[in-house]
Amino acid sequence: MSVTRRHLLASGAGLAVAAGVQQGASAADLPTAGTCDVVVIGSGAAGMTAALTAAKQGLSVVVLEKAPTFGGSAARSGAGIWIPNNPVLLAAGVPDTPAKAAAYLAAVVGPDVPAARQQAFLTQGPAMISFVMANSPLRFRWMEGYSDYYPELPGGLPNGRSIEPDQLDGKILGAELAHLNPPYLAVPAGLVVFSADYKWLALSAVSLKGAAVAAECLARGTKAALLGQTPLTMGQSLAAGLRKGLLDAGVPVRLNTPLTELYVENGTVAGAVTPAGLYRARRGVIVGSGGFEHNAAMRTQYQRQPIGTAWTVGAKENTGDGIRAGQRLGADVALMDDAWWGPAIPLPDEPYFCLAERTLPGGLIVNAAGRRYVNEAAPYSDVVHTMYDRNPTDPDIPSWLVVDQNYRNRYLFKDIAPTFVLPDDWYSSGAAHKAWTLDALATSIGVPGAALRATVDRFNSLALKGDDTDFGRGDSAYDHYYTDPAIFPDSCLAPLWLPPYYAFRIVPGDLGTKGGLRTDARARVLRPDGSVIPGLYAAGNASAAVMGHSYAGAGSTIGPAMTFGYIAARDIAGVL
Repeated sequence: MSVTRRHLLASGAGLAVAAGVQQGASAADLPTAGTCDVVVIGSGAAGMTAALTAAKQGLSVVVLEKAPTFGGSAARSGAGIWIPNNPVLLAAGVPDTPAKAAAYLAAVVGPDVPAARQQAFLTQGPAMISFVMANSPLRFRWMEGYSDYYPELPGGLPNGRSIEPDQLDGKILGAELAHLNPPYLAVPAGLVVFSADYKWLALSAVSLKGAAVAAECLARGTKAALLGQTPLTMGQSLAAGLRKGLLDAGVPVRLNTPLTELYVENGTVAGAVTPAGLYRARRGVIVGSGGFEHNAAMRTQYQRQPIGTAWTVGAKENTGDGIRAGQRLGADVALMDDAWWGPAIPLPDEPYFCLAERTLPGGLIVNAAGRRYVNEAAPYSDVVHTMYDRNPTDPDIPSWLVVDQNYRNRYLFKDIAPTFVLPDDWYSSGAAHKAWTLDALATSIGVPGAALRATVDRFNSLALKGDDTDFGRGDSAYDHYYTDPAIFPDSCLAPLWLPPYYAFRIVPGDLGTKGGLRTDARARVLRPDGSVIPGLYAAGNASAAVMGHSYAGAGSTIGPAMTFGYIAARDIAGVL
């Protein structure tokens, strides 16, 4: 039977369930590619954590991965993990408590997410971290000083709750290492860099601490080379560590195996249809297939304009397959208008997600009118929410990050060292502009020259006083994470005074979409009436985020993704 025929049969089963009819395609109609207890869709952080958990509960598992590589967006990421009260934090002496965490998460998320889901994340997250450390080579480090994104809210911690994977030798994967999805930004050859190092590497030309961290990164790289290791950190370490756990547990990961439909039998999701055939699931299917950031039609349908697929840094295979398959079974969705946003520069090869660059002193963001409109150092998701909120009446898309030569002399920009010239194609593509006067820069980027000069003059006066009374830049502890402690009186603020001046095009980028299948506290997929679709679970960006429309801290994507993958597998195993 053809793939098309199989698809139609599975689709018909889905439509029948959506209509409330308890029927499905006959197993005899579909070539069987395999049978096990649990089928997991996707090999990102959510999927691999779910698969590892199910396997350690004695269940047979297969992971189906659309891409030719494993790891998904998690492998591309910095792999921050936000989970309050986890054992790594407590061992480091972080003064966290369940009460603080619950108060903080409730204040950040608000009423968008049921309290039961929030509590499930807070309760099961620490256990998940302990489980992963016990059943994989992964170890974690506290990202000391990386503040919660709203540390002034009740329960917020200015020194942060985020952790990241420790260094791992990729050779533990053997031949499987060749199938690891590459990182979004490659670490420079010879260095071993953690996420927490980047804030200091950006300052390595002007800070003794920055220079010391750069030397430490080089020393780690040298040691690894002498030992014959292939050192992995950040998302590479996370994905490799989880994959090693699956290898040791005997869990296969089938690459190049996309989901085409969910298989339904007697009203229960009982497998996944792929071009290779039907993978039957005796106990349940866990969808961890990522978001829909690379699906232009879905982004147009659900999200505000301008939007597209060119500004995201999510894995290119994330086209909403799992979400759409669930919808065809009558699943409800939520938060589809939102994403894990952040200001991005649309460089010629791929978008660059701005973190330190928009926060370092000596830069400001202006809109089409040449005016500031936001605290540039605010949590990145908030900046883009503001861009979209204001854009219909006061165009902010694109915006422009304006800096001077003093800024360029002091700070790393992306991977361009201080004082080094920017690539020619940044200019030819329109992503970057350079001019010797603000008027000439304004002409180049198409904003009013008088307005840009007035904005810079106003900003400079505020910077010299160290008090941004216009937008509050520097008021939050979070604002000071990616800044220069040598700058006084406020490490966030410095005037622009040394030509030439630069402007970088800023668009609404994202790490992935945030909306997806609506789930309950047990990660079970729900219909619009709140009833459960039997046998179907979701975690990660295929599910609507437990963070709602907000973002608690670095790792608010991966931490919940892993946790709800863990919860789903334990619920299937009957041990939740």
